[in-house]
Amino acid sequence: MAGPRLSRRGPGAEDYWPGFVDALATLLLVVVFLLSLFIAAQFTLGRALSNRDAELARLNTRLTDLADMLALEKDTRKSREERITLLRATLDQKNAELVGLKESLASTEATSLGMQTALDEEKEISQKARDEIVILSAQIAALSKQLAQLNAALEAAEQKDKKQKTQIVNLGKRLNAALAQKVSELARYKSEFFGRLLEVLGDREGIHVVGDRFVFETDILFASGSAELNPDGRESLAQIAAAIIDVADEIPADIDWVIRVDGHTDSIPIRSGYASNWELSAARAISVVKFFVRAGVPPKRLVAAGFGEFHPIDRGRSAEALARNRRIELKMDSR
Repeated sequence: MAGPRLSRRGPGAEDYWPGFVDALATLLLVVVFLLSLFIAAQFTLGRALSNRDAELARLNTRLTDLADMLALEKDTRKSREERITLLRATLDQKNAELVGLKESLASTEATSLGMQTALDEEKEISQKARDEIVILSAQIAALSKQLAQLNAALEAAEQKDKKQKTQIVNLGKRLNAALAQKVSELARYKSEFFGRLLEVLGDREGIHVVGDRFVFETDILFASGSAELNPDGRESLAQIAAAIIDVADEIPADIDWVIRVDGHTDSIPIRSGYASNWELSAARAISVVKFFVRAGVPPKRLVAAGFGEFHPIDRGRSAEALARNRRIELKMDSR
């Protein structure tokens, strides 16, 4: 639309303003169109971008889900592999058990065959046993008859046994009285033996009485660690041997008696030619017994024993206590 035209026409001039206005209006329409087009494009682009963000978020969510599913699938696959490994091991074990069962079945079949053979043999034996039973029945009848005869004889023997038991009781009483008498006699001779030894030995140092035994400290009989009698020891033992011989001549032959020679040591381990204190104590007791035999004491009346360090009479550790424990003991006793 053209506005009112102002005309400054002069002579020979043209009017450009209407064309300029038309061009400006056209340009304005083009700008408005382009602006509208730009706004529409911006709207479309914004919408497209918004849809793309939503799609990206959806794709990220899907990707996360797929990653979780992949991890779960890996775990499931690992679990399945472990399960397969376990099943394979179980299968191998079952195969081994199957082989064992087959071997056991073969052994059982062999055993069954053997048992069947044994059963057949047992049947044959059973027939023989039945035949033998018939024979045994006849023998049992005969034995029953003999048993009745034996019972009668047994009753008679019991009557006789009662009389014999009465006699045995009387004999037992007499035997006990005789034993008591022998013990009393032996006690009397033991007392006499003690008296003789006390007279012979007197109050010698290193010799004393403990209960019913004469105790000699071995330091007066032997050198340290030795089982060989020294001269002083031989002199003392010679007098004792004479006393034993005197008493032996007076003791009746029916009294069975012995002189027991016991060897003892202290608790200090031996370092000489003997394996232990036990061997040393036994060797010393045997040396005394051999000396008595050479002096004339009957060998059957002598006993040697070694006790080592295991029966001390003094529990102390002093030199005096150890010397008291190193000893030879003499005792008259019944055999």
